[in-house]
Formats: sequence, structure tokens, C-alpha cells
Amino acid sequence: MIFTILIYMFILLYGNMVMQAVLEEKKSRIVEVMVSSVKPVNLLIGKIVGIGLVGITQLVIWGVLAGILFSGMSLFISSPEQAAAMSADMGDFDMEGLVGSIMGINWFEMALYFLIFFVGGYVLYASIFAMFASAVDSEEDTSQFMTPVTLLIMFAFFAGFYSVSNPDGPLAFWTSLIPFTSPIVMMVRIPFGIPLWEKLLSVALLYGTFILISFFAAKIYRVGILMYGKKPNLKEMMKWITYK
Repeated sequence: MIFTILIYMFILLYGNMVMQAVLEEKKSRIVEVMVSSVKPVNLLIGKIVGIGLVGITQLVIWGVLAGILFSGMSLFISSPEQAAAMSADMGDFDMEGLVGSIMGINWFEMALYFLIFFVGGYVLYASIFAMFASAVDSEEDTSQFMTPVTLLIMFAFFAGFYSVSNPDGPLAFWTSLIPFTSPIVMMVRIPFGIPLWEKLLSVALLYGTFILISFFAAKIYRVGILMYGKKPNLKEMMKWITYK
């Protein structure tokens, strides 16, 4: 569940950082100078990749610290007898069972899929955040677009919580395949030993949707980033996609 919480937090945190960066450049009109030498699409990609690398760096640091912590715990509780003694001291808390559960997790698989789904979820939502941010002039104007996106991420988070108790249920299954919820929900289901084809299908749908969304985001970004004094609706933004 910790991986689910991390992905949820980082998608919101770094997605908002992308949005703030786009808004800041647009409000200060720095972007007008930048697009004279850099294509808007390349500017968008660079922004998403740059902030994403910051997020990955932070995750690596946290991972190293967590590894040191677990290594220390394993040295401190080096035998089942010690774990049983600690459980006795702590009353009903099953320390031996907790240690056994932690050691029984395939951490390499979890870390691998965490990286895959974190990157996929981040680039998908970062593209959406940047797309909507480029179409408005201030942070207040983003609420009409960002509220549904934020609610969707929150729904994925609560679906992940539900999936802990029912990882093979219909809600868990479908939300782990739908690209907008799969980065969060799938990390809950993986420790329960789901079939490989579900994991691969989820990854394929996630990255396929990102490619599709990024295409539309780039089209809207290149027009919206230079558009001022107007509050477009979704219908008008769809027209921007056809501009050449």
C-alpha cells in the first residue's frame, strides 16, 4: 500500500509543479522569448522530463534510506526467537508475522513495477496538467479543468484502498486496467500474485494512452501558451488541435 500512496502523492505533487511552471512562464511572458528559439513541443517535453527527473531522484533517495532502515531492522531482529520475544513484549502485536510478511515480498518486482507505473502515471497526468495550464492565464482559471482531474486521481486512490481487501474484485480489476487509475490501483494488486498478462496489458494501455494524450496536449500547448486574455472551454480547445 505504501507504493500506492507514494504514486498518488507524487502524481499530484509533481503534476502541480508542471502546472505551476507553465503558468509562471506564461504570466511572466518568458515563454514568448523561449518559443522563438525552441519549439513549443520540445519545451513541453523538457519541462515534463526535467520535473520528472527531480521526482525520480527524490524517490531514489527515499528508497536508499528505506533500504538502510530495513537492513537495520533485519540485523536487530536476526532470529525468529527475537521476533517472538518482541511480540510478547508488545502484547497482541505480531512482530514475527510482520517481519515474515516484509521479507516475503518480492521487492525487486515491486520496485520495477513501481518505477514503470510511476513514470507512466506521472507523464500521463503531467501532460494533462500542462495542457490545461497553457490554456489559461491564472491559477484560479484552472479549477474548471483541474477539479475533474483531481477527483479522478482521488477516486483511484480510494479504489486502491478498497482493492486491499478485494484485489480480485471487479472494481480492482477494471481500475487496474483503466490508464487513468491503473498507476495507483495496480500497485495494490501486484503483491497478491495477479497474472502476468494483466500487468502487461495495464502497462501497454497506460503508455498507449500517454502517447495519445501527449499528442493532443502538444497541439493544445503550442496554441494556448501564446493565448492571453481569454478563458477557453473544452470545445474551443478541441479546435486548437486542428490548427497548423
